[in-house]
Amino acid sequence: MNPIDIAAWSGNWAWGLPLIVLNTVFHVCGLALISETLVHRLSGSFGRPGFMSQFAIAMSVIALLVAVLHGIEGIIWAVAYRLLGALADNRSAMLYSLSAITSFGHANLFLKPHWQLMGALEALNGMLLFGLTTAFLFAMIQVLWPLGSRKGRD
Repeated sequence: MNPIDIAAWSGNWAWGLPLIVLNTVFHVCGLALISETLVHRLSGSFGRPGFMSQFAIAMSVIALLVAVLHGIEGIIWAVAYRLLGALADNRSAMLYSLSAITSFGHANLFLKPHWQLMGALEALNGMLLFGLTTAFLFAMIQVLWPLGSRKGRD
């Protein structure tokens, strides 16, 4: 392998891995904050009449907050792309980032050749984050549902 290519790949890993760690820690802390805040506030109000609408609203708020977390994480990657000169403008950086982190991949944008591995690393990060989100949403259903179910009131 050409020494220049090795340097390019090393830069991708040197930037990509810390971004994965940063976003994962940020995501887990955000999920914990959402959980602690909402479950604490809702635990006293659930179980009253209108449980299903309360449950739907709570899950909607949780989904919205998690979507905001994912958006912020996309912004973090977009900022890195701009700082590295991998993409020409903020709009392109954000669109590319959201496309990569969601593994959607249909934006007609490409990182400069030197930074292309970072796109794959961002997609890897997205898989981790969406896996955590899926587990979190399932856990929130398991926590909130018993608060208002008939079985939980007896």
